Amino acid sequence: MNVYPLNNKPLSRGIASERLCTRGVHLSPKRSLITTAMSSRTEDGLAVDTTLNPRVAAVKPSKTMALTDLASSLREQGVDIIGLAAGEPDFDTPEPIIEAGIEALKTGVTRYTPNAGTAQLRRMICDKLLEENGLQYSPDEIVLSNGAKQSVWQGLLAVCSPGDEVIIPAPFWVSYPEMARMAGAEPVIVSTDADQGFLMTPDQLKACLTPKSRLLILCSPSNPSGAVYSESQLKAIAEIVREHPRLMVLSDEIYEYIIYNPARHVSFAGIPGMFERTLTVNGFSKAYAMTGWRLGYLAAPQHFAKACAIIQSQSTSGASSIAQHAAMAALRMGKHGGPIVEDMVAAFQMRRDYVVDRLKGMKYIKIVEPQGAFYVLPDISDMFAKGCYTDDFGPIADSDTFVKYLIEKANVATVPGQAFGAPSCIRISYAASMETLEKALDRIEHAIDLLKEKK
Repeated sequence: MNVYPLNNKPLSRGIASERLCTRGVHLSPKRSLITTAMSSRTEDGLAVDTTLNPRVAAVKPSKTMALTDLASSLREQGVDIIGLAAGEPDFDTPEPIIEAGIEALKTGVTRYTPNAGTAQLRRMICDKLLEENGLQYSPDEIVLSNGAKQSVWQGLLAVCSPGDEVIIPAPFWVSYPEMARMAGAEPVIVSTDADQGFLMTPDQLKACLTPKSRLLILCSPSNPSGAVYSESQLKAIAEIVREHPRLMVLSDEIYEYIIYNPARHVSFAGIPGMFERTLTVNGFSKAYAMTGWRLGYLAAPQHFAKACAIIQSQSTSGASSIAQHAAMAALRMGKHGGPIVEDMVAAFQMRRDYVVDRLKGMKYIKIVEPQGAFYVLPDISDMFAKGCYTDDFGPIADSDTFVKYLIEKANVATVPGQAFGAPSCIRISYAASMETLEKALDRIEHAIDLLKEKK
């Protein structure tokens, strides 16, 4: 089990444990990205300073978005490409939500809303959090934003100061480390692997904490692994958090409803003693198939919610009035989304079972059955260990190479694990029809069967 910092080179922190955590790698001033393009010239020959903000220059583009865009581009060119890189449901937005959106358009609900969201929707979110999560918030502790990604970003920016450390268990969602950097903080990566179910242990967390530790990010159910922390595991983590008064927790619960028995979702803010130090992020995109509506929310103690609202007021302002009106219809569909969401989750579980079963039968692959979300994260390190290659493609040196191999030889787009801090894995989204998944897995299996082992 190896530790990989953000430059993907093995690195240990120099303590007795085999693998604990790694801290972000920074560019020295002499090698800064911003010094490589200091100026250009206008048509009249005048020099123009094209320097970028150092924080912006250091941010990496999202590989998930890049590969999704690549698959779309190839498809537009007539290539029979199957995209399994996207992080969104393939279902249409439920009809009651669509009708509410149309109603908003027809009845003039098209103007600015209060910055933090409409009072009615914030009250409904409070009711949802109390009934389903056992969390008691007031409307002034809820901030609606243009997607849960914005909620995460504003939470980081509100809590972290330059030089603070943000603890991020790997595999992680691709944007967490980059957001930490943009906030001036340093991402500290806690590496996990398939043998431990991609779940961080309390001992790993404890070993990484320093006086600079400011924020721990938890995502359960997880993107990209589908791992789900149990209540007992969260309580054990909370015991470590409790020992560090400066440490806050951002709990990303966007996949809350997409969870499979016997796993059960538990909100970290509901663990005794954790409410006052937890920022809970959720939204409507995943559970309600509303990715394009762009609506998420943060629930936090008033001090932090107010800070996030101030950031939002000076950047994007409030979320779409139409999306907010539609979200009220979503919350009226019933507990945990009601029968419509239950049907979507049942379909996801059927696909999960099929994908996991197929992958288990393929060479070189080790798989942990996900307990939530709609991704699998197969470990393909056996390919590297056995020197797998093909004559016309070359060696499969890492997950980046394997993803390229699948695009070239199987016309299937996945995402390399390096993007998620899991360099021995690839991520496959099963948010696709069974027919599409069957075809994609047939192609992947055939491509794997073509591999030879170095002698």
